[in-house]
Amino acid sequence: MPYRLAVLAAEVSQCLASIYMGRFNLSIAEWRIVATLGDQAPLSAREIGGRASLDKVQVSRAVARLLRADLIVRQTAHHDRRYSQLQLSASGRRLYREIVPLAKAREQLLLESLSAHDRAALDRIIQALLDRARDMQAG
Repeated sequence: MPYRLAVLAAEVSQCLASIYMGRFNLSIAEWRIVATLGDQAPLSAREIGGRASLDKVQVSRAVARLLRADLIVRQTAHHDRRYSQLQLSASGRRLYREIVPLAKAREQLLLESLSAHDRAALDRIIQALLDRARDMQAG
């Protein structure tokens, strides 16, 4: 099962990547960071890595490229100068608003292969497995 889930995740990522790689010149890691910051900002690089399932090196490289492209901005925290938070810049927010509807449309095409009942079951199953995996890691 873990192997099949990993293969499925990679295939779905590649299916969606065709949208943001070709048209917007973003890597998978860069899109995950933009998407994460579009939903929950500001965040530290460490927080982004945890939420987007990216390792430290992936986050570092993608953040550097997104900063150079002016899609994100970094702000030093007032309480601790060693701590910085990232958020989307104005151009990053525009990009996010442009990509999300395209990604959701692609997601819908994928989910069309499932009945409404199966979609609901899939959501429940994914959440149950995710919760259990997190419990097992914590305990």
